[in-house]
Amino acid sequence: MHLETDENLSLLADPQQMGGQTTSIAGALVPTVKSEPADSSAEPPSAMPPPPSQKLQDLEEVDKDILCPICMQIIKDAFLTVCGHSFCYMCIVTHLQNKSNCPCCSHFLTTNHIYPNFLLNKLLTKTSARQIAKSGTPLEQLRQALEQGCEASIKELESLLYLIAEKKSKMEREEAETNLQILLDFLHCLKKKKLDELSEIQSDLQYIKEDIHAVERRRIELCRRRDRYSAKLRMLIDDPPSKSALPLLMDKHCGLSVSRTAMAPGQGRMSSGGSQNRKVDGKSSASPLILRKDSYGGSDTQSLTHSGLALARKRRVHAQFNDLQDCYLQKRRYWARLSSEKQERDRHGSNLEGYSEGLEDFQSVLSTFTRYSRLRVVAELRHGDLFHSANIVSSIEFDRDDELFATAGVSRRIKIFEFSSVVNEPSDVQCPVAEMSTRSKLSCLSWNKYAKNHIASSDYEGIVTVWDVTTRQSVMEYEEHEKRAWSVDFSRTEPSMLVSGSDDCKVKVWCTKQEASVLNIDMKANICSVKYNPGSSIHIAVGSADHHIHYYDLRKISQPLHIFSGHRKAVSYVKFLSNNELASASTDSTLRLWDVNENVPLRVFRGHANEKNFVGLTVNSEYIACGSETNEVFVYHKAISRPAAWHRFVSTDTDEADEDAGSYFISAVCWKSDSPTMLTANSQGTIKVLVLAP
Repeated sequence: MHLETDENLSLLADPQQMGGQTTSIAGALVPTVKSEPADSSAEPPSAMPPPPSQKLQDLEEVDKDILCPICMQIIKDAFLTVCGHSFCYMCIVTHLQNKSNCPCCSHFLTTNHIYPNFLLNKLLTKTSARQIAKSGTPLEQLRQALEQGCEASIKELESLLYLIAEKKSKMEREEAETNLQILLDFLHCLKKKKLDELSEIQSDLQYIKEDIHAVERRRIELCRRRDRYSAKLRMLIDDPPSKSALPLLMDKHCGLSVSRTAMAPGQGRMSSGGSQNRKVDGKSSASPLILRKDSYGGSDTQSLTHSGLALARKRRVHAQFNDLQDCYLQKRRYWARLSSEKQERDRHGSNLEGYSEGLEDFQSVLSTFTRYSRLRVVAELRHGDLFHSANIVSSIEFDRDDELFATAGVSRRIKIFEFSSVVNEPSDVQCPVAEMSTRSKLSCLSWNKYAKNHIASSDYEGIVTVWDVTTRQSVMEYEEHEKRAWSVDFSRTEPSMLVSGSDDCKVKVWCTKQEASVLNIDMKANICSVKYNPGSSIHIAVGSADHHIHYYDLRKISQPLHIFSGHRKAVSYVKFLSNNELASASTDSTLRLWDVNENVPLRVFRGHANEKNFVGLTVNSEYIACGSETNEVFVYHKAISRPAAWHRFVSTDTDEADEDAGSYFISAVCWKSDSPTMLTANSQGTIKVLVLAP
């Protein structure tokens, strides 16, 4: 079954808005920027090199009939077409290699239909001679005079040759001096650069030596603790009265070890997502669905020994060694510079165990990055609808407590599912606990992080709706957008406020207590995504079709606080990892990480494919995940540019598996808070619960 073609699915604006026709496909296309029309009255650009025998301003005096219609210069080696137009030979041959028509009249034309124009070539030769005589340089005039047989005595010629030889010798000396000066400057610059590199390498080596020493000291301390524990254990075994205390000591030691392992630097956040997350994840661990194999095949890694896991983590380190090296040096230099600037390195540069802040930071990255290598399927369900053949899921979002998740898309329905039921009940078809119907196709959802039963949606008619999930009725409807609204987001710090962005190039801020927008920002290009800063109700990020991210302070909307540039195509998503870290996705097949406080780019992520569709973006404190037009989900660690794990959606239906897999793409992704569990959906309507695994 092929995805049906539906012109309403195209995210491109209409031809009048976007400046051209669009081809509709089954999927959501990211808006593009309207191209500026070419000015037909403009003169040829001045940067174009002039003919060797005349200056650019002289072209105005030349008859336009002897200008080549392609290069707009005096015709060289004129050739005539069967339709009566003359061109430079190289110009017309180059044109006919790409097209088969006349550039002037579009008459059918091939290289067999062009002939030398001897008459025009003769006229051009005479015209060139007149131009040289009129405005040529003295050397050109001298050359022309000698070629025309100007009489001169031997003495005059010898004098002229002497002057020319002296001029040549002087120019050669000047050129040699210039070349030597350029070479000397280059060598000085190279020396300075290499000295700077040497100084940087020496500093890096000093950091590495210090960190090796610190790590070795920590290992020695751990070995001593282990030896002390072993000695106490032997004493208890040898001492009969103390044997009763042995189980208590072992439990205490094991609990301490587990605690240290779970709360290793940078691992505590990803190992648990609150008490509710532990409860649900615990259920999922007991579910038979956990045991299913992922797309890579192979069984669960529970049978791997500790040494096997350690070996696998070492392999991941070597596979991404260059990225990890850059990450280590970047963090080490940053913390060293920060400590130096504050002149507090001796007091704050290291902790009690001799670890520098930069090493602690990098160990956190190394621990979280090497812990996972793949995505495992936990559960799967179909987002099918008996009344709608289109199953594309445009948005999927968890509620405040990660107990429920909502889906929405082109089926014009918001469906609410209970996460624990989806994970623990082995059924491909799950009945939603609540369902709301809408008039138009849906593009985005956003749960209110304060009122658990409130969820906002945006749709293809530009309507922003706030729903009550309990009553399954709309609470507020805002219809001020004139075109499709692509994004909506509730503020975390001010739960009554929400923001939306639309194809009408407007960002609107709403309050659930008012019936009209409270703020409006007019922009020059389509709005693809909007997001509140999680730590502020006055700062928003806007992803636009103009290839930029605009960061606004809502107290001063006359101009953005920052504009982040770097993407080469429309910015389809913006998401905050923290109060100062912003991730963006674009149809240039890259993700980018920005620091909104320092207004600097941090990293570029590559590996997935995204050139036209909305493929989803989700973030937590450590990881960034997105979809791909190859029907795969990719997960990146925020400190490493290459993917840490990925998973390909493979249909279990034989008929669908035989179809072209390239017609499907990932359309929505969402992390379950800071846990390693995520929801993913594709354009086929398949929803999977995935978990990061070793």
